[in-house]
Amino acid sequence: MYILTAASELAVGVLFLFTGLSANNNPGDPPLQKLCSEAVEGFHGQSGIYVYHPGKNIEVSINADTLFPTASMIKIPILCTLWEQVEAGKLKPDSIVRFFADSLHYPWKGEDALSRFAPGEDITVRQLMTHMITFSDNHASLFLQAMAGGGTAVNVWLLDHRFDATRVNSRTPGREAARSVYGWGQTTPREMARLLWMIRQGEIVNPGISEIIYRHLTRIYWNGEALSQIPPTVQAASKQGAVDESRSEVVLVNAPHGDYVFCVITKNQQDTSWIYSNEGYRLIRKISALLWNYFEPEWPYAAPGELEKYLP
Repeated sequence: MYILTAASELAVGVLFLFTGLSANNNPGDPPLQKLCSEAVEGFHGQSGIYVYHPGKNIEVSINADTLFPTASMIKIPILCTLWEQVEAGKLKPDSIVRFFADSLHYPWKGEDALSRFAPGEDITVRQLMTHMITFSDNHASLFLQAMAGGGTAVNVWLLDHRFDATRVNSRTPGREAARSVYGWGQTTPREMARLLWMIRQGEIVNPGISEIIYRHLTRIYWNGEALSQIPPTVQAASKQGAVDESRSEVVLVNAPHGDYVFCVITKNQQDTSWIYSNEGYRLIRKISALLWNYFEPEWPYAAPGELEKYLP
């Protein structure tokens, strides 16, 4: 039987928050560092990994402070900025807004449900948030980014919360050069992991709003990579990102022996395919499986071989 993290283990997590998640302050774990280093050997591109298990005082860092594209992971700070505005009384989550697809100018529909809305369709802010996080709907995300005050407002929020590397680039004045390199947003594996950890610890706006954000992140449709390597009976909060030359995922696992968080990001991949066997996807799955079985040897897990056929 799998259980959620005990309160005592959460207290340990708070104690180590500003050591392990700050550069060069926490002791590593040589055996796990070696396993992760071996996992990225031969990868055709650049990869970054950050792993933090406060209860076991374990940290692993591979290019953890290098800049990478966020792709859709940038939707987490957009969500945080929106909820800060809710607390300030500037926005109501159940307000009904009118969706105008033409104003988004997003060239690729993909899986976006909102791209199929008729012009003038009504939807609530809360429903837009669900589309942005659960389904990673880009049209909903651009709509919400504008509603939050644009990329500039999100970047102010990031700066205020001591994120030095993570920024929104798309549709943000002065960020055009960065956008040409990193796309919608940029981050480091360590900073993205720290953001998810802060949400878990109730440090985003207030504990109630942090819990709302965390619940959003536990309802993910795109569960075919890191999440597929974690037992389905264990809760995990996550966000995924993908563009042609980059694959990424940040995950916080509520494991039996304590929460752990990790982030894997790639860039300049040679493999730009959009299939299950993409090299970036394979790396994310490999690291996720490795971490679960390293941290939870009493609960070994291997995803069923036929699972691939049924994942989104």
